[in-house]
Amino acid sequence: MAELTAQQLEVARLLVDSLCLDEVEPGEIDADAPLFNTGLGLDSIDALELAVSISRAYGFQLRSGDQKNAEIFSSLRALTDYIQENRASSS
Repeated sequence: MAELTAQQLEVARLLVDSLCLDEVEPGEIDADAPLFNTGLGLDSIDALELAVSISRAYGFQLRSGDQKNAEIFSSLRALTDYIQENRASSS
């Protein structure tokens, strides 16, 4: 497992903190592992909570009906890349 970039670690911390994943250390999350099912085991409620946290932290909203959500939430790397592309400039 490769070391996380600073941006990936920031998003991993947000993920762990917002979902109260006490048994997971942010730096131990594999950037390419699935976030749902076999990976971290997140579910649709976790996705909603994470979307709210992302909105607050980065100044943009993820829409529940977005066709790209499966891709956006597929891994820490994909989520971080999407956040970097869409975050508000004031963040």
